[in-house]
Formats: sequence, structure tokens, C-alpha cells
Amino acid sequence: MMQQLPFLFAREGGWRLARHLSFWSAWFIFQLLLYSFSPSPVLQHQAFLNRILITMPETLIFLIPSMFLAYTLMYWVIPRQVIPGDYLWAVLSSILLMVLTSALSAALSMSLVDYLRHRNGAGLSPRIATERHPAFYIQLGTAMLAGLRGSITVGGVAAAVKLMKCFYQKQEAALRLEKEKANAELQMLKAQLHPHFLFNTLNNIYAFTQELSPKASAMVMGLSELLRYILYDCNKALVPLDQELKMIRDYIQLESARYGEGLDISLQLPGGGGYRIAPLILLPFAENAFKHGASQLTERPWISIDVSMNVDWLTMKLINGKPGQLKTGVPGIGIENVRKRLELLYPGLHALKISDMGEMYIVDLEVKLSDHGE
Repeated sequence: MMQQLPFLFAREGGWRLARHLSFWSAWFIFQLLLYSFSPSPVLQHQAFLNRILITMPETLIFLIPSMFLAYTLMYWVIPRQVIPGDYLWAVLSSILLMVLTSALSAALSMSLVDYLRHRNGAGLSPRIATERHPAFYIQLGTAMLAGLRGSITVGGVAAAVKLMKCFYQKQEAALRLEKEKANAELQMLKAQLHPHFLFNTLNNIYAFTQELSPKASAMVMGLSELLRYILYDCNKALVPLDQELKMIRDYIQLESARYGEGLDISLQLPGGGGYRIAPLILLPFAENAFKHGASQLTERPWISIDVSMNVDWLTMKLINGKPGQLKTGVPGIGIENVRKRLELLYPGLHALKISDMGEMYIVDLEVKLSDHGE
């Protein structure tokens, strides 16, 4: 739906500018007509066109508090408090903003607008005589309430449009996630090819190689455990962090076996601590380190992987050497898939930076995890 309605949902500058200009132009015309037909002594005997010309400056002035309230609601209260669920702070912030908006409106009304009305009145305004001025606090209260009335209306409309957009964007993200999940499950089903047969064959090879080559036997067992995790445990939305880290360790042991003592690897993994993570988020980075790093180096390949936990934030720093002349160009499918999964599963709760530093790759990843109770 968002692609079909670019005027409402597109983020490009041209569409956004057109959207905002249209909204405020419509509101300006509505307010201009409303003020032009007000029962003011200054306007009673004026022609319609003169009414428009007289009220146009003050209509423009009163757009200022309306825009202040609308934009603070749309770009501060809603994204920072309503969407994250901080409803109490959202209510308190909205009340504070309405008070500030009414004060700004009253200040403009009692200064610029009053000046314009006295000038346009040419002696017809009943407030020219000092003795007929109402008390200051009455004038201030009336100006605050009058200004707030219109600002609340347009602010409410703007906030409603923003909330509608957020709702549809979340709905679209959920649909994309379902599609990605369905495609992943389909690809997994295609890749399974009778897993019982596969595991039975691996077990037979394991038994056959136990006496002939203990090293090969251990590799077969590691591969079997890795495949079992991918085929069965990764069907869940979240898995224990301990399992994911064990899978990373097993994968690195399998890859390292073919290098013998020729691979310099540093691996630091924390305990899971009861946290849960989307499966197969970390593996593509380790796989990439071997595919584009260790396997490409003819002299002393090296990889450093440091995973740590800071409260509920997981941090992974992965550095691997690579030939200086090797240029990656477009990122691999595995890394692009991880980017998409992070955006869908951890929106606003992750940070990923991949740097190509000539003779090394550097991956910095941060993800906010959920605990076992969530």
C-alpha cells in the first residue's frame, strides 16, 4: 500500500515537501475563510476581497503556533514516546506543548495581531479607548484559549496522520517479515532433502572414521550437530543465546580444522545469561571472515572474534585479514540477508557497521536482546 500511495508514505524530499505544503496550504485557506467571516467591527462593512486581504497577515501569524504544536507532536512525542509505549510521558509532554502553544499564540495575538487589527481598524476598533480595555489577565486568558483552539485542531489532525502512517508502516514491516519467513522456510525445506537420511549417513561415516581418523570423525560429528541445529532449532523465532554461541564455536572449529596450525584465531564468547536471539544472525559474519578473509590469504590467515554482553546489549567485533587488492564491491547475499533480518527483527534496536580497511575487514554489531521471560 505504501508503494501505491507515495504522496502519503514516500520519504523522498520532493514527496515530503509536496505533502507538507499541501497540508499547510489547505489549513491556511480554511483559517483565512474562517477569519474573513468573523463578526469583527473592522470587517462588518468590508467587501469579501478586502476581508481576505485584511485577515491574511494574521492568518499567517497564527500558523506559527499551529506548526509548532503539529511538528513537536509528529517528530518528538509520537516517535519518542507514543511508539515506544511511554504513554504517561506522552500525555505529560502533550499537555506541556499545549500550554506552550497557547502562550505563544497569546503572545503573537497581543502583539503583532493586535497591532495589525488596530492599524486596519482606522479608529473603528472598540479597544482603542484605554478605559474600555479588559483586564490584562482576562485578555491573556482569552487569547490563550482562542489560539489553542485552532492549534489543537490542526495538531490533532497532523498527529492522526502521523499515527496512521506509523500503523501502516508497522503493518507493512510485519507483512515483509512474514514473506521473508515464508521464503526462508521454503528454502530450508528445499535444502533438507530427507534429513533423517542425511543424519543416518553422517552417523555411518562417523562410526567408520572413528578408528581410521579420529580427527575426521570429530569433524563429521561437528557437522552433524551444526546441521541438526540449523534444520530443527532454527525454526523458532528466538533461540537461547547459549545455543547460538555454541553453534558459532562449532562452526569455527570445523573451518579451522583444514588450516591446522596455519590459522591464527582469537575467539572470545560470553555466557548466554538467559538471553534469547534470532537464530543465524551471527553465523554469516563468521562465514564471511573465512570465505573472503582466511581462504584468500596465502600467508598466516588470521581472524579475531570478540562477543560480549553489556546488560541486554550484545556486541560483536569481528576483524579478519584479507589480501589488500581484494575488493568486495557489492556485499554478499548472506550479509545482505542479515541486514534485512536485523531491520525487520530489531528495528531501532541494533547498529551494524562493516568497514573495508584495505588489508582487513571490521564488523561492529550491537543488538538489544530479550531475556527468557519475554
